[in-house]
Amino acid sequence: MTLYTPIAQERFVADIHLLAARLGEDAAWAPTFLIGIGRGGLVPAVFLSHASGLPMLSVDFSAQVEDFALDPIARLAARTRGGERFLFLDDINDTGRTIARLRAMLAAAGAVPGSVRFATLLDNIRSGERVDYHAREIDRAVTKDWFIFPWEAVAPDLAIQADAAAVPERTA
Repeated sequence: MTLYTPIAQERFVADIHLLAARLGEDAAWAPTFLIGIGRGGLVPAVFLSHASGLPMLSVDFSAQVEDFALDPIARLAARTRGGERFLFLDDINDTGRTIARLRAMLAAAGAVPGSVRFATLLDNIRSGERVDYHAREIDRAVTKDWFIFPWEAVAPDLAIQADAAAVPERTA
């Protein structure tokens, strides 16, 4: 049975402040832009943009409409060749599938190595991909919860249940 765990707005904001502090502590690397990964990373990117003072852009990845992912990724990769750095932000690094796909797309488009990093609110330590910054870690071998972020909490219960049912390996 799936355990649905809401993340309170206060916890979300605390996680954003933690991410902003971790970015600020990394004197060796600073992004030119935050990139919110649609859909789960858009709200966190807006909040982190305000908390850090960094400007924000976005890419739509969740809708699986290639025009809204491939074209922006190619433009971002080209900008790295001009010296810009990008921090991609998502809500959770669960399996690592999204991050792996974005890394591969950026590399194929010629992004400069080291110019792109990734951050998430929650980072599954068993993920196939590592992130550079995270607010909290989880271990999917222990934590099987389906996390409901504040922006998802407005969805009907049936929609949340359908999202969780679509990826049963995360909560099994």
